[in-house]
Amino acid sequence: MFSRRNFFRGAGALTAAVSAASVSRVALAALPEAVQQTSPDTQPPLAPSAGRPYRPVVTLNGWTLPFRMNQGVKEFHLVAEPVLRELAPGMKARLWGYNGQSPGPTIEVVEGDRVRIFVTNRLPEHTSVHWHGQRLPNGMDGVSGLTQKAIQPGQTYVYEFVARRPGSFMYHPHADEMTQMAMGMMGLWITHPKGRHPLIEEVDRDFCFLLNAFDIDPGSATPRIMTMLDFNLWCWNSRVFPGIDTLNVRRNDKVRIRVGNLTMTNHPIHVHGHEFTVTGTDGGPVPKTARWPEVTTDVAVGQMRQVEFVADEEGDWAFHCHKSHHTMNAMGHQVPTMIGVKQQDLAEKIAKLVPDYMAMGESGMAEMGSMQMPLPDNTLPMMTGDGPFGGVEMGGMFSILKVRKDQKPGDYSDPGWYRHPPGTVAREWTGGLPDAARSGTPGGQSMPRQAPSETELRARKPGAHGGHGGHGEH
Repeated sequence: MFSRRNFFRGAGALTAAVSAASVSRVALAALPEAVQQTSPDTQPPLAPSAGRPYRPVVTLNGWTLPFRMNQGVKEFHLVAEPVLRELAPGMKARLWGYNGQSPGPTIEVVEGDRVRIFVTNRLPEHTSVHWHGQRLPNGMDGVSGLTQKAIQPGQTYVYEFVARRPGSFMYHPHADEMTQMAMGMMGLWITHPKGRHPLIEEVDRDFCFLLNAFDIDPGSATPRIMTMLDFNLWCWNSRVFPGIDTLNVRRNDKVRIRVGNLTMTNHPIHVHGHEFTVTGTDGGPVPKTARWPEVTTDVAVGQMRQVEFVADEEGDWAFHCHKSHHTMNAMGHQVPTMIGVKQQDLAEKIAKLVPDYMAMGESGMAEMGSMQMPLPDNTLPMMTGDGPFGGVEMGGMFSILKVRKDQKPGDYSDPGWYRHPPGTVAREWTGGLPDAARSGTPGGQSMPRQAPSETELRARKPGAHGGHGGHGEH
């Protein structure tokens, strides 16, 4: 929930330093309040309270940080701190983030705004903030040791620059980056165009989220920071399915989705039932001549991708990463493949020694979604989530695009499951089956093997010509 006590108190009382430097205790008393958010639910778009108008974004399972105006400057206050984040009902993780959450709140500004961001460090070690993709003075770039001194625990630094170009960006530390990003420190930055832009169209719904990942041992709550690729929890905004909210839109809405990747690998993001175009990156809008229709776009490490489409097909459409291991929860990477292995006799023997033992994966892994086997505390099933027709058997980076003709403009609430028109759902066929047509052609090879040709072998044997050490032929 928001904590907005005295948020606008003291507006205009502070003239901040223009360089990234620590703020005195006297100045700290006049800082904008550090607004907190603890709910993991998607918060409604935050309409701008001052300054140039813009259509706000909706951060999936996140929120937008409020600002205050101080003599024409937009002021924000970020607090880097340990947080407790619910990844999905039944599992919480001890992460690092900003203002009560990981990822931190989305920052929304308008092209041309002068922005001042106060960053208070409540972590047990130093930090900094890099404004990924921004054009700004070098001393505001946030690389500790290179462009500024690190922000020590208990210190507050201030960054100030002009948001020079519109687009989708990120922020994250550039101090002990391996630890701090692995612990969840990151956030989104959206710069809206100040007016009509030839390459940025108006949309009805504008969603955004970050891709991140954690390696958390079953039964624990703190990520392992030394993991390079074998993560077991692949997240959207530090949430995993079924904890990821659905994207609820009205039929024929123009929809924009902004996705940023701060994991250690790429993610092919795929939507069902629609085609989209990639209209922007963290480098800016994509020229219209460079766009083409897609249903999947690969988001590489450190990249933003902005896709747009018209949601003109009603239904509940899957929306997910197309790497199958990224739509699973808490995977054990050393589990052997037991498909086709009859384990009944072995299972009975083991069960005498280990009560409640279950044979796993004999006919595939889908059975894991329905097993009621005990799990360690604070751990999620590998596959989970129930749909209107049974188990969805997904986890991780998976959600649902819900398109409805009666979803009102500006209404982001979940409309429930889609009611399919009669005759439009796949069903079991109980009639007769014709014989399968089979080809009588044996096929051929494009490079048939040739019979080897006969070759005469001639060899020389040492010592064949007496004491001269020569070679004889045989």
